[in-house]
Amino acid sequence: MTELRSYAFEHLEDFVKHRNNPNIAKNGFDRTPFPYTIEYATELFERNVDKNPAERFLIFHDNQLCGEIGIWLRDDIQRLNADIGYFIAEPFWGKGIATEAIRLMTEYTFKTFDVIRIVAGVFEFNKASMKALEKNGYILESIHKKGVIKNNEIVDDYVWVKFRDGVL
Repeated sequence: MTELRSYAFEHLEDFVKHRNNPNIAKNGFDRTPFPYTIEYATELFERNVDKNPAERFLIFHDNQLCGEIGIWLRDDIQRLNADIGYFIAEPFWGKGIATEAIRLMTEYTFKTFDVIRIVAGVFEFNKASMKALEKNGYILESIHKKGVIKNNEIVDDYVWVKFRDGVL
């Protein structure tokens, strides 16, 4: 069973262990440090442990910490949009956990926040992430050809979107 849980410091060391993996880092933002340190994780947890309503959660599967998922609420003219991001620890890949976590986070986001669109950017080489989004009803809205640089390579950025029911 997959569930989303609030941040708790008792999970800090496991979180760092899972996050500090080059195969995880290659699919994330460059602003997330690698190697991933306990200091960075502590700051992250401190920012999120008491946030209400929460915008980020730890992902658990069968009572084991296996990742993280969250949204970033946009502002100004894009204030009805949220970006979604997530990672699943490598030992848990291929078990459908990302698909289930995306479903849970998407439902929570539309229920909790005043947004009509959730957007996910995915590097061209991350086919598993695209498949998990598609299984949750996200549609491929656009491909930003050579739109990002990751791992010193210029790659396409696939933009997936899910609309709140009744918007389209």
